[in-house]
Amino acid sequence: MTSPSRLVYDERLTAPRIWWAIAVLFGFSLALVFLPYGIIAAFIAMTIGTCLAGMWVSAQGSTRIRVTEDTLFVGDARIPLAALGQPEVLEGEEARAWRTYKVDLRAFMVMRSFVTTAVRVEVVDPDDPTPYLYLSTRTPELLAGALARG
Repeated sequence: MTSPSRLVYDERLTAPRIWWAIAVLFGFSLALVFLPYGIIAAFIAMTIGTCLAGMWVSAQGSTRIRVTEDTLFVGDARIPLAALGQPEVLEGEEARAWRTYKVDLRAFMVMRSFVTTAVRVEVVDPDDPTPYLYLSTRTPELLAGALARG
């Protein structure tokens, strides 16, 4: 676990709030489907549907990106900053290009469709076959600055 005093950057890629409303609406739609079987069946379907959709939305927003003085933590991955080159801020069309036709299938990608900006950083470790990291982030300048400090 990282020490809070050594933490340089911390971001959780949370899902947009509208997705939570859609999860509730999904539960209501299941209730309408099961309403002909009775009010209890409709209530059970609404509860199960809302819980399942809510779990999916929660899972989409559970990824964390943390940078300490010497390590990058992305989800369960731990990458020493010494193994990384200079970060590149990607916005707009350039970020989309690296997500689609410029992508290298060996790259370490943390993409979220609801986050349109990203940071790409080369892996300079000669023993690592991963060419670069692509990290979706809402604050690409801050993440790039934190990675460049290492």
